[in-house]
Amino acid sequence: MSEAGFPVPAAAVEVEEVIKRSRFITRLEKVADGKAARQFHARMREAHPEARHHCLAFAAGRPGCTRDIGASDDGEPAGSAGRPMLNVVLGSGVGQLAAVVIRYSGGIKLGVGGLVRAYAGGVKQALEMLETEPFVPMQAAELLCDYGDMPLVSHLLQRHGGELVSQDYGAQIHLSLALPMASMSQFADELADGSRGRLQLVRPQS
Repeated sequence: MSEAGFPVPAAAVEVEEVIKRSRFITRLEKVADGKAARQFHARMREAHPEARHHCLAFAAGRPGCTRDIGASDDGEPAGSAGRPMLNVVLGSGVGQLAAVVIRYSGGIKLGVGGLVRAYAGGVKQALEMLETEPFVPMQAAELLCDYGDMPLVSHLLQRHGGELVSQDYGAQIHLSLALPMASMSQFADELADGSRGRLQLVRPQS
């Protein structure tokens, strides 16, 4: 797929800087979509309720992709925070990236130019500390199995880097799985072999 092989944040990172008595805290996190970015933004508001501004920028797709992006100046002069931050995010070469910069105002005006440098600079500093990992495209699959099949399924999920999304217990167990696209066929083959053909993975129609 076109989205395979790009770097995404491996873990959150946070940096802090004081500029003309204003305290700027920049935090970067991985986000899967705009909803996750806004939830991240809300968490930062809750974590820093006394801060005057909580500015956001995110690009939730592959590096440079503008399909799922957003930015907020959060009360700063228009174009002085969110857009400069977003420009850095889009040019970072990192996908699924969101940045929140929290400002505790020190009472000295920075001017629009100073704000642009402060907000964009915070994101740049955080990016220098950010560790990344390769993005692994996942695909959904369904499986109906017996209770005694769970050790086999769990073993294969761990072996192939898959995830158990949900499970519904009845006479049998209905599992919703997420599997790396590159491992989907091999997982299905090993599942069939391990159950002597009894278990068949159901993949969505493409």
